[in-house]
Amino acid sequence: MHRCRHSRFTDEAEHRLAPGAQQSATVANPVPGANPDLLPHFLVEPEDVYIVKNKPVLLVCKAVPATQIFFKCNGEWVRQVDHVIERSTDGSSGLPTMEVRINVSRQQVEKVFGLEEYWCQCVAWSSSGTTKSQKAYIRIAYLRKNFEQEPLAKEVSLEQGIVLPCRPPEGIPPAEVEWLRNEDLVDPSLDPNVYITREHSLVVRQARLADTANYTCVAKNIVARRRSASAAVIVYVDGSWSPWSKWSSCGLDCTHWRSRECSDPAPRNGGEECQGTDLDTRNCTSDLCVHNSYTPAPTKTALSPAAASGPEDVALYVGLIAVAVCLILLLLVLILVYCRKKEGLDSDVADSSILTSGFQPVSIKPSKADNPHLLTIQPDLSTTTTTYQGSLCPRQDGPSPKFQLTNGHLLSPLGGGRHTLHHSSPTSEAEEFVSRLSTQNYFRSLPRGTSNMTYGTFNFLGGRLMIPNTGISLLIPPDAIPRGKIYEIYLTLHKPEDVRLPLAGCQTLLSPIVSCGPPGVLLTRPVILAMDHCGEPSPDSWSLRLKKQSCEGSWEDVLHLGEEAPSHLYYCQLEASACYVFTEQLGRFALVGEALSVAAAKRLKLLLFAPVACTSLEYNIRVYCLHDTHDALKEVVQLEKQLGGQLIQEPRVLHFKDSYHNLRLSIHDVPSSLWKSKLLVSYQEIPFYHIWNGTQQYLHCTFTLERVSPSTSDLACKLWVWQVEGDGQSFNINFNITKDTRFAELLALESEGGVPALVGPSAFKIPFLIRQKIISSLDPPCSRGADWRTLAQKLHLDSHLSFFASKPSPTAMILNLWEARHFPNGNLSQLAAAVAGLGQPDAGLFTVSEAEC
Repeated sequence: MHRCRHSRFTDEAEHRLAPGAQQSATVANPVPGANPDLLPHFLVEPEDVYIVKNKPVLLVCKAVPATQIFFKCNGEWVRQVDHVIERSTDGSSGLPTMEVRINVSRQQVEKVFGLEEYWCQCVAWSSSGTTKSQKAYIRIAYLRKNFEQEPLAKEVSLEQGIVLPCRPPEGIPPAEVEWLRNEDLVDPSLDPNVYITREHSLVVRQARLADTANYTCVAKNIVARRRSASAAVIVYVDGSWSPWSKWSSCGLDCTHWRSRECSDPAPRNGGEECQGTDLDTRNCTSDLCVHNSYTPAPTKTALSPAAASGPEDVALYVGLIAVAVCLILLLLVLILVYCRKKEGLDSDVADSSILTSGFQPVSIKPSKADNPHLLTIQPDLSTTTTTYQGSLCPRQDGPSPKFQLTNGHLLSPLGGGRHTLHHSSPTSEAEEFVSRLSTQNYFRSLPRGTSNMTYGTFNFLGGRLMIPNTGISLLIPPDAIPRGKIYEIYLTLHKPEDVRLPLAGCQTLLSPIVSCGPPGVLLTRPVILAMDHCGEPSPDSWSLRLKKQSCEGSWEDVLHLGEEAPSHLYYCQLEASACYVFTEQLGRFALVGEALSVAAAKRLKLLLFAPVACTSLEYNIRVYCLHDTHDALKEVVQLEKQLGGQLIQEPRVLHFKDSYHNLRLSIHDVPSSLWKSKLLVSYQEIPFYHIWNGTQQYLHCTFTLERVSPSTSDLACKLWVWQVEGDGQSFNINFNITKDTRFAELLALESEGGVPALVGPSAFKIPFLIRQKIISSLDPPCSRGADWRTLAQKLHLDSHLSFFASKPSPTAMILNLWEARHFPNGNLSQLAAAVAGLGQPDAGLFTVSEAEC
């Protein structure tokens, strides 16, 4: 056997078409007068294949007898050097045999893609003539992401037919469709009540209670597997009365009764209750009525209520009046105390214009034993006396007012030109001073000294602020603060109900409302504010805007995502569940989305809580529907800890669409022998706008169950949450209410890297000297492409090249974003590999000598 050329071939990317695909027949062209039996005939012909992703495909031809074989693709001969040829001799006939192989790449197919289909065939020669093989068509396989039609939630009565449509995404080869019922494969061969149409719709001939489930359409081909949104199908049963019981015997009041139950059948899965009464009473006939002539004498307890309880009622009324008088007196005292304190504050602050002058560069924090300073002002002061001239938040209505303090010791000079406001009595007058400043619009809702605020003192080395377990952080890169300056910076998470954020039309709040400040401080590099969002980002479904509150309190759009200008003061890296905002101005920010179509969806986190200990017969299940963000989860977990609640099911995510349909919640299959549901309607409902607006916290519904016996501890039922004509989720509850805590660990809050404030090099994963080496190596343009642009591509940040290029150090911007995205669990070795893979001649880029340390 002779091999003309050595090569490696892989069969992994080779995917053959199904039998019956279009192929052309073999064509023979004999030489006149030659023996037709010696014409080449093919033992192996090329077959239709698909190219998956970027993997080349292999085509093979084998013919006997054959002296030469060459491939021709789209009418052009393939170069000889691209053929791999193997020659041998047929063992039975002794005729020469030849096998040829070629590789076809995606790039070759794409050159003619859209004009005609790419095909190849091979031509074999012998002494008697030539023979052409059948044509093999090579196609690029794909499967789009979006379904052309998805199944929708339905509520159907028992034995009614169900049709769930599904049109899979476009793809080559066409996608195969299968259905899942609660993640289990639906097999029509095992269930004659179910079949799938040619259009891929799932049909249930007669709905059964067992058909209540989440249904998902799954499309797959050789490239990918796609899942539609789940459709919640509820099969309900309307209640019907059982036959009346026999009439009871006649009683002393000359009446008898009969009863019936709503149990033939009982209502299930939200079906209607029986109409009418379950008890019927009638007068007995004279023959059945038994009269009793004995009438007991009136006793002391049978006296009229007015005669028995007159003195007690008088004493009760007198007591209530006395309590009311005491409450009124207490209210008057509180009003007087408040007025006195207000007058005392006015004597300390002579010029009340500070309350309206936008006193923004002040960092406010609770006083601590080791730091008597109450407020810190960084900007330069005209003197070190008791006067602060000017405001860092400019006003449009006139010159900056003067801030005059009457206490001569209130402002004392510190080294380095830093000035700190303090007070000799931090527990009384200083608290009033902070309270007065807090009446200004910007400071009104800052939660001082709570878990939703953090602060620190920073210089040119930078640092990081984090609010634990919220996904909110502020990265202050090196040299963002001018050298020689020291800023006290805070980071605050606001409750939506505490901040008035006007939303218009279809706009919805997608992120927490976050403040970082003080506003107006000078920054020479952008800081990066990180926060979660709950939108399903899609350029076709959303218009996303970053809003910032101005000094006057109004909100304005400072960034329209997707339309950023490189020289803009703000820029945003939007990811699946988080956004990273570059800003050179501190302030209050929020991410707002406006739906462009009904396909726009928000992620809702569904959480089920119940009491840890149940001491009464009643048992409450609370179902929370909140934004799928860390900060919203933290608030609910802290609230439930105070209420003594525990998680009873694994959290689920529901995609809530802008369809104006409400969210419904219902409970089913509660065992009537052990529990009784107190829900008077078939389902509870949360209005669409309460959810879509995004400014209401702790949205939830409570289902109250009552135990038949105090010894009952096992609970098994189903709970459904679904949007009408939209996505839905079901929870199968089955646990012991007295000792089952298996879901408690799912919501154990983590520390997110320890302390909320990190200053200097400890705040960064990349050591400072290594960072400087990378910047100095990659900032200068390189003809070989080994510069910051290639690093951005390796880190999948190449969509922001124009923004990076507009900054003095593009590499520093890239490293800052890497720090913001990957702290504290970033893999530094992966970054090192990305930098080392650029081909930089400096092999010691990630090493620091002892002398440099």
